[in-house]
Amino acid sequence: MKNIAVIGAGTMGNGIAHTFAQKGFKVQLIDVSQQALDQGLSTISKNLDRMIAKEKISETDKENTLGNISTFTSIKEGVEYASLVVEAATENIDLKLKIFEELSSACPEDTILATNTSSISITQIAAVTNKPDMVIGMHFMNPVPVMKLVEIIRGYNTSDKVTETIMEMSKKLDKIPVEVNDYPGFVANRILMPMINESIETLYNGVAGVTEIDTVMKLGMAHPMGPLQLADFIGLDVCLSILNVMYEGFKNPKYAPCPLLVTMVMAGKLGVKSGEGFYDYAESRKAETVAKQFV
Repeated sequence: MKNIAVIGAGTMGNGIAHTFAQKGFKVQLIDVSQQALDQGLSTISKNLDRMIAKEKISETDKENTLGNISTFTSIKEGVEYASLVVEAATENIDLKLKIFEELSSACPEDTILATNTSSISITQIAAVTNKPDMVIGMHFMNPVPVMKLVEIIRGYNTSDKVTETIMEMSKKLDKIPVEVNDYPGFVANRILMPMINESIETLYNGVAGVTEIDTVMKLGMAHPMGPLQLADFIGLDVCLSILNVMYEGFKNPKYAPCPLLVTMVMAGKLGVKSGEGFYDYAESRKAETVAKQFV
């Protein structure tokens, strides 16, 4: 399996493409927007430069990595020879179902279809394809080139062979794969998102301020990053989307998003990517500072 198609050139997509390409895989990076593809390649190049500066890779490694990536604005053209497709589009169920319907007819019969969804049912996604046994969840953590964990999520029909193949491939990426079953939020976000939501509730109720809440969790619980800062880094819109999926999936009020989170997303305060969330990242390029601590 040497040809990997990655759909989506955003934060997760370009990170996944970077990771595969750096390990010698040929990557077809696909996005509807050429501008998004150019921005994705620029981000990969900058992250590789940071790795060079930290003496983790050489200039030749960077050249080889970028040389392994080609870009496409057409799914049909991009997946023509793919052994594996990793979908990393926006966390929107309608969009993902549309993509997988197209993949079902555009890909070779033996292509494994993976989704990087952080909360949406793998079984539901697989149901719109003509090969549900070949569909699996491959949930990378952000930033992908650095974080070791990959949640491997089996849908109801995912075959043992596909699961074993993806587990082994994840190890070739120098990742640690953990197999989990298909329930809303899986493991990572089923535990993480209620903690982030409760942190927002704590702020909303006036118990403490942003820095105070994050300081308690960093110093008292040994978290490398406070939950509100982490929410900014993930994207408040993404946090809201995941909480909504879990709330709908479990019908349990403990997953209901805090009103403050809903309001901030409506106001466009999405965290690092918008320049403002619980923290202000616009001043002195603070957003880049936050991102750089990971790469």
